[in-house]
Amino acid sequence: MFVQLKSGYDVDRGPSWIGWVEFNRTWKTARFHGRELRRAQGPDANFYDVATHEWFWLSGPKRDRTDTRYGPGPVAIDDDAKEAYRRFLGGAPGREAG
Repeated sequence: MFVQLKSGYDVDRGPSWIGWVEFNRTWKTARFHGRELRRAQGPDANFYDVATHEWFWLSGPKRDRTDTRYGPGPVAIDDDAKEAYRRFLGGAPGREAG
């Protein structure tokens, strides 16, 4: 998944990652980097950290690498997701990417 920290940054330009995200069966709670993220009300893919109240954007990664919402920016790729992400960029089905 593509994950971007929204809190504290101008117009969704916070740090971002490609990594593994675990969702509960209803997709209302996600776990990422040891954080528990809860889906906010509304149609957007916004989540908030239940401990820190920081906001995050979660979405599937894009093959053209245009994952950030408002302009290009560096995206950190978690070590345990690098191989799956490489396969995804090469055309593998999306479920195999982080």
